[in-house]
Amino acid sequence: MNILSIGGSDPSSGAGIQSDIIAAQTLGVNCFSVITAITAQNSKKFSYAESVSSKAVEKQLDSILSDFDIKAITVGMVYDSKIIKTLHSRLKNVKIPIILDPVIRSTTRGILLKKNSISELKKFLIPICNTITPNVLEAEILTGVKIRNYEDLFIVSKILSEIGSKNIIVTGHSFKKNTISDFIFSNGQHQSLSGRIFKGQNHGSGCNFAFAIAYCLAQKMDIFDSARFAKQFTIDSIKQAKRLGHGVKITRPKRDKIKSELSSAISQFTDLKKIYSFIPECQTNFVYAKPNPKSTNDIVGIMGRIVKTGKSVTPVGILEYGGSKHVATAVLTIQKKFPEIRSALNIKYDDGIVRRFLQAGAKISSYDRSYEPKSSKEKENSSISWGINHAIKNSPTSPDIIYHMGDLGKEPMIIVFGTTPQNVIKRISSIL
Repeated sequence: MNILSIGGSDPSSGAGIQSDIIAAQTLGVNCFSVITAITAQNSKKFSYAESVSSKAVEKQLDSILSDFDIKAITVGMVYDSKIIKTLHSRLKNVKIPIILDPVIRSTTRGILLKKNSISELKKFLIPICNTITPNVLEAEILTGVKIRNYEDLFIVSKILSEIGSKNIIVTGHSFKKNTISDFIFSNGQHQSLSGRIFKGQNHGSGCNFAFAIAYCLAQKMDIFDSARFAKQFTIDSIKQAKRLGHGVKITRPKRDKIKSELSSAISQFTDLKKIYSFIPECQTNFVYAKPNPKSTNDIVGIMGRIVKTGKSVTPVGILEYGGSKHVATAVLTIQKKFPEIRSALNIKYDDGIVRRFLQAGAKISSYDRSYEPKSSKEKENSSISWGINHAIKNSPTSPDIIYHMGDLGKEPMIIVFGTTPQNVIKRISSIL
């Protein structure tokens, strides 16, 4: 999956483009970049900023948007009116989520948006962004309303939505001792997410939050679920913050190797030629387990599915432990006999697909659901455990695929197994 980050260059890598690239690596997605300004800053102070020419921004945008399939865009530092108008001109007809983090001042007190450009930001940029993530100070500056309570948050959000943004998230308000919250407003609905305050300042949490929102919206999650994911992602990055210099700590998103490997494999899967023809009616999930999983909560899956969208496929939902039940249960079951098997993916059953696997030398097993006992059919997820156990009962080695021909109200299915997600992709690729 490809996300475009538009913003300033931070040589300390605490925020801006560099921070987004680090976040993307953590989430297992590709980050493309368009630089709007060059800054000189470190963990102690912000000493210089210079905008990139409008022509350079145009050329960067054109080079990325003309070549890559971008699923979401984040916009951070825009610095001046020329950059704002250039972005408006090039992005106003884009049909993907644009997330604006309207940075005005850095943690190290640097000016990231010239004061005389605020009106242009409101006129040209906010209306084309479907989500805006100001902190309390930024929301106050943009609306002229002092935020003292929840009613003020609602007023501020309503003003920003009337300017043109569909989703408003005001971050970092604190009306209760030791608690910091984010206020989400969308289509008249609102919600507040709270967490504990971390002592001391950090550099980069706002960028982490906005990029995580883009990651979720690119996968068609709703804004409230996106905000919950982004908040936890940001909390984890603050917990991992390091004092790399002599000033404030710099956030570092927490890297989960299992999620990263699976995310990379999902991107490869969605790019496979004609893979849309392999997606079943119930859609597809792709999972990867920790070593020796005890339950499906030890197995990462998509909180949703990989869905067919015409002649392409799209992952809908983020990766989470416990995100899959059915395919994860298949892995959990086969693990008991073959612990090296930690990943799996389901595709539609077709005689031709099974033949291709045979021709590719795959080890194949199957089971007949018509023989399943009633007690198993009536218990959730027991059908899968029964079927996998039945299929591997007499197998001396682990099968590469297990299939069944369906039953009353049950779609026929193939599950492709592997030691890793890359191993699963290799098996699928062998029959294309």
